[in-house]
Amino acid sequence: MTYFPWSAKLLSKKYLVLCILLVSITTISAQQITDSSNTQVKTDQDVFVMKKSSTGAMVRSAVFPGWGQYYNESYWKIPVVWGFFGWFLYNWIDQNNLYIEYRDLYNASLSISPQGNDRYLRIREFYKDQRNTFAIYLGLTYFLTIVDSYVDAHMFDFDISEDSNSELVYNLNFRIPL
Repeated sequence: MTYFPWSAKLLSKKYLVLCILLVSITTISAQQITDSSNTQVKTDQDVFVMKKSSTGAMVRSAVFPGWGQYYNESYWKIPVVWGFFGWFLYNWIDQNNLYIEYRDLYNASLSISPQGNDRYLRIREFYKDQRNTFAIYLGLTYFLTIVDSYVDAHMFDFDISEDSNSELVYNLNFRIPL
C-alpha cells in the first residue's frame, strides 16, 4: 500500500469546506435584488453642488499654508497653522545653528587630535538629530494643513443645525437591588 501525505478523509473534508464556501458565496450573491418599480427620476433640484472646491482648497493650502483654511472660512485655524509653522521653524533654525557650531568645534578638534573630541561629536550628532526631527515636524505640519483644508472643504456644506422636527430623548435608568 502506498502512503500519501494526505488521506482521502482529509481530502474529502477540504472538498466539503470548499463546496460549502462556494454555495454560500453564490447564495450571498443571489441575495442582491433590485426593485425596478421604485425608480426615481432626478431633477435639477435633487443634484447636490458643493459650495467649496476641495481640490481648490488643497491647492491653495499647498501654495501658501493657511490660504486653504481662509478659503474654507475657518479663520480660527490660520493662527494655529502659523503658530505651529513658526514654532517648528524657529526650533529647526536654532538646532541647525547649534549643529553648525559644534560641527566647527569638532572639526577644529580634529586638527589637534586625530580622534577629535568625542564630546563635541556626540553633541553635534544630538543637534543634527534634533534638527532633522524638527524638519519632519515641519513636513508633517505642511501635509496636515493640506489634508485639513481638503477635508474642511468637503465638510463645508454639512448641515449641523438642530432639526426641530426630531427630538432626542435620553433616558438613564438606574436600578439598585435592595
